[in-house]
Amino acid sequence: MQETLERPVRVPDAAQVSATRIAAFQNWLTRRYGLEFQGYDSLWQFSVEHTAAFWDAVREYFGIPLRGTWPAVLADPTMPGARWFPGATLNYVEQVFKHSSPHRPAIVFGREDGSLREVMWSELELDVAAFAAWLRAAGVRPGDRVVAYLPNIPEAVVAFLAVASVGGIWSVCAQDMGTASVLDRFRQIEPKVLIAADGYIHGGKRYDRVDAVAVLQRELPTLEHLVWVANTGTAPTAALAERTTTWEATLRNRAPLTPEQVPFDHPLWIVYSSGTTGLPKPIVHGQGGIVLEHVKLEALHNDLGPQDRFFWFSSTGWIMWNVQISALLVGATICLFDGSPGGPVPGEPDLTTLWRFADRAEATFFGAGAAFYASCFKADCQPSRVADLSRLRGIGSTGSPLAPEAEQWIYGRVRREIWVATVSGGTDFASAFICGLPTLPSYLGQMQCRALGARVEAWSETGQSLVDEVGELVCTAPMPSMPLYFWNDPENRRYRESYFDMFPDIWRHGDWIRIVPHPDACGAVIYGRSDATINRHGIRMGTAELYRAVEALPEIMDCLVVDLEYLGRESYMPLFVVLRPGCALDRLLIERIRGEIRDHLSPRHIPSEIFQVAEIPRTLTGKKLELPVRNLLLGSPPEKVVNRDAMANPASIDWFISFAKQHVPAHRV
Repeated sequence: MQETLERPVRVPDAAQVSATRIAAFQNWLTRRYGLEFQGYDSLWQFSVEHTAAFWDAVREYFGIPLRGTWPAVLADPTMPGARWFPGATLNYVEQVFKHSSPHRPAIVFGREDGSLREVMWSELELDVAAFAAWLRAAGVRPGDRVVAYLPNIPEAVVAFLAVASVGGIWSVCAQDMGTASVLDRFRQIEPKVLIAADGYIHGGKRYDRVDAVAVLQRELPTLEHLVWVANTGTAPTAALAERTTTWEATLRNRAPLTPEQVPFDHPLWIVYSSGTTGLPKPIVHGQGGIVLEHVKLEALHNDLGPQDRFFWFSSTGWIMWNVQISALLVGATICLFDGSPGGPVPGEPDLTTLWRFADRAEATFFGAGAAFYASCFKADCQPSRVADLSRLRGIGSTGSPLAPEAEQWIYGRVRREIWVATVSGGTDFASAFICGLPTLPSYLGQMQCRALGARVEAWSETGQSLVDEVGELVCTAPMPSMPLYFWNDPENRRYRESYFDMFPDIWRHGDWIRIVPHPDACGAVIYGRSDATINRHGIRMGTAELYRAVEALPEIMDCLVVDLEYLGRESYMPLFVVLRPGCALDRLLIERIRGEIRDHLSPRHIPSEIFQVAEIPRTLTGKKLELPVRNLLLGSPPEKVVNRDAMANPASIDWFISFAKQHVPAHRV
């Protein structure tokens, strides 16, 4: 399994290390508590073995404004249900606006057409205060749900912060989601207010959402108010006029910002599982837990502070939107981009669009899904030729494993000495288990370290901890941002089934992981979802390993593999590939694909057959739909396998439905 390079591809120098926020934090721990650490690994050990002391130190060091008294930092460590800081109160928004400054923007906002504007901290605070006052006047009280159907625009940030400030519970869906998927989410939580835009622009095309908003207003019976955001300049129709207020009207009455003090475990937002194979799970996170976890993540791992501008390309429907907004908690400016990463000209993708925006926004940290970097690598995009990227200190990647070839492309085409922070976590707990760290060496194909406070291990099926072997990713101690509960989940039944089915009281995340020992810290490699495992002749392997081998071929743009196991007979493993335009899946290419798999994995993992497809089905956040395709090919009805409205490219599943009908029955029992 040791496919990574032994020598690091980047080693920070002493000056770089000493200038980081984590170095300052370690020095403070030494002065304040007399604690000495021999490198990151000993700090990580402290953070997971002395959980309460570590998180209390984070609270104290960053001055997180908790009020009241609490008998313990961690009153009950049981998972699920751990209780943090009982008796304490706070508000997310207080931690944000204590960084307010007249000298720098809070938000830099750009669109695909090249327009750019800045929102100063003072303007953001005034708008948040005004909208919060409107919410209170509209009858929103702590615990009420306020939902949004918005693109990635500053109004979404204002609305979220205002809802949090009054103690409401926020939930948002991106506008590329169909109404059925949005209703699947919002109906479950019975919202009082809906904030919706008239539409959005992507790839040079305007997408009208007026009719979709009308459906939402009609089909959400608990709604009392609709707030209309004219993102593309459309006024609400007469049918929508009743109970509708324009965004501009909500901001007219200026008022001071008075954040509501709420208990530490008061709900902050509701996010959702993908919903591609069933009703989405509404996951509830708490105000205090998110503040603690995100301050740690942004300051200590991403090394962000008031001098930084943080850009992570995301839609409002991905948890990375929440993570990007959280950079405000440490005083950083956030850079929002609304539009297509391929630019505004249909049929002429320009993968330098985001890089040019990063230049104009003066971003110091650039993040995106791994699929974006893979596309840049495949297209041999050269951003450093068209953009000044000298301000960038870090590049972030998540969503799926970052292929070594794509990482090498970053070093070669962005900047050789750039710090690449590949992270792995999830919507489930709104953070990362595996992180980057600017003080550590970087090894190609590996994530740098386990996150502070995240007691992550690789376990065998029998619960044995593994080192340098592939196992189930588990977390054996609670983290503050783990879900409070799922909405409408009596006795935590769905919650337990989701994370605690295999190992009672131990969080099983559903990924294959290998913990890789190094002198400085343990790195990690993610091998894909453990519930989409390839099990060939008794050898279990994550799909990511096969994808790395196949997608290294220049002809292959994307691929998906599923392993179909049948009772009493040999399994059938087809591989589906998307080819670069002009390439053909001929005998020579098929043999090269098989040779790559044979050389990089084993002869046992050569697919049974290889098929060319136009697209690989993906979720709205870019994840490959391995399990839905697998279940479809095993004979499950399409309507029970996948929800098209929760897909980024719903038409792509049609090919697989046809394939299942015409081809796979010959392989079934």
